[in-house]
Amino acid sequence: MSKRRGSVSPFFCFVRDQLPELRRQGLPVARVADAIPHCRQAWALLTEEEKAAYLEKARKWNGKNRPQKTEKETHNLGDPVPASLTKKMPSVTSLPDAFAMSWNNDQDVVADIFYFLDIYSHGKLPAPCEQRFLPCEIGCVRYSLQDGIMADFHHFIDPEAPPRGFRYHCQAAGAETHKIPISGFHLPRTCYAVVLQELLEFAQPARGFQPRFFCRFNDRFRINWCLGRMASVAGIESHLQLFSVEDLIVELYLKKYLKEPSKTWVSRKLDACLWDFSSNTRCKWHEENDIICCALASCKKIAYCISSSLADVYGVPLTTAHLPLRVSHCDQSTSTRIVKLDAGFQKMKAESSGYDRPFGSPSGSRCGVKTSLGVKEVSYGEEELLHF
Repeated sequence: MSKRRGSVSPFFCFVRDQLPELRRQGLPVARVADAIPHCRQAWALLTEEEKAAYLEKARKWNGKNRPQKTEKETHNLGDPVPASLTKKMPSVTSLPDAFAMSWNNDQDVVADIFYFLDIYSHGKLPAPCEQRFLPCEIGCVRYSLQDGIMADFHHFIDPEAPPRGFRYHCQAAGAETHKIPISGFHLPRTCYAVVLQELLEFAQPARGFQPRFFCRFNDRFRINWCLGRMASVAGIESHLQLFSVEDLIVELYLKKYLKEPSKTWVSRKLDACLWDFSSNTRCKWHEENDIICCALASCKKIAYCISSSLADVYGVPLTTAHLPLRVSHCDQSTSTRIVKLDAGFQKMKAESSGYDRPFGSPSGSRCGVKTSLGVKEVSYGEEELLHF
């Protein structure tokens, strides 16, 4: 809650919006302060996008009522962060500012090196817990449009003990996704210090530039928190820059077409399940056990999506470093569904073929020819994009 008169926090805005519903339920909530105990759990379950909407609402309100906002008020999302992590957390930076001076021409774009990063956790713990996540797997790939995937990095992480009372919660969350057990795992796990040290060695700065890490927008809070937690526990200072891969793709399109695609549309295309079962995509353990959710695979699939959509546009020939050897071709009438039979848990990842063709135009007529890798080049008016 705000400590200054006339200023509100995102959590305050959320609680205020819940007042009508709480009163309808017959709860004695005359004002916002009365509703806080009833809203804490619901706030903890919100996604980062939903919290960002309340952050924007609080900013607008504070801007009207108190123009001189402090940095603490403008950045508070309501999630407590341990004080020991605040100085070591990796930064989430604006992508256009980072690339403003680095891309002078197409050759600079295709030669630029990106690191796609993902960290899996044993579930997400509620806000009152100091441990929001328990890192258990990390994957990263070094990628450029010119050379494709140049190297990959993968470790199973030795997790911390779950907070008391949350062990079942963590086990259940893992069983529905990556299936990595909390204890009794037969493969070796790596401690925080070694994981971070080897990650920094994997991403050694080249040509005087600081390595830039990219992740999915919806995953950045988890990855950012896990990196900060590992750095804090290991006592390692890290200055990793963490960007949204959706912003990267928007910039790549904008550079070539002078048009900015919708980030929501880009995000939907990144969800494509086209390469879920491709060879040499998952780590060995997830591949052998036929488990889709793998930190390394999520990084490689980002690279595949960018390669299939933009390599030809920038005049780069596709190789096996850009795409797996076998790529499924999804027809217009095909609806791809993924069923996790072993867990008894079904999850539809695509309702229509529009989800199966990464970075296709949301509308327009198609015409095109297949390349040697089964990728289809199509035209949308003035634009030429790649689909599957």
